[in-house]
Amino acid sequence: MWRKRGLKVHGVNGSGRRRGGRNGEAYDGSINFGPLATRVGFNLRMAQEAAFQAFSRRSQDIGESPGRFATLTLIGRNPGISQTELSQANGRDKSSLTPVVEDLVRRGLVERKRMDSDRRTYRLHLTPSGKKVLTMMTRCARRHERNLDHVIGERDRKRFVQILKKIAAEID
Repeated sequence: MWRKRGLKVHGVNGSGRRRGGRNGEAYDGSINFGPLATRVGFNLRMAQEAAFQAFSRRSQDIGESPGRFATLTLIGRNPGISQTELSQANGRDKSSLTPVVEDLVRRGLVERKRMDSDRRTYRLHLTPSGKKVLTMMTRCARRHERNLDHVIGERDRKRFVQILKKIAAEID
């Protein structure tokens, strides 16, 4: 089942037409996905979106997004990481990550310190408030991962993660 902005998709038939609709209601199957129905990239994107939205729903009480969780985790696990290193580890360009870091700094979750040896480089650290938010987000992420394990199956999880990492590392 795929879910995108409230649309539940319960399957694809051989023609690429999907069954299921908003809130589980059936629709006539008038959307023809054509070759998208079997394209890895499209299905990967739809799966990522569904997982992102599910985690967003789980974490809304904390007031943080899945993207913030990844950033806080990387800073927490790598105290003193530079913004450049963080952008590389996070798979985001530095220009799109800078506003995220600035927001976390403004909200008192991350502390940015200039390096004495290179005044252009900042080192990032979690504040006590950032550690607290990360702890809450980690609990939420564990629940989310258990849900994903239920969907993927424990037996297939390791191989699935290996394939995802291979795609990330080797795609042109």
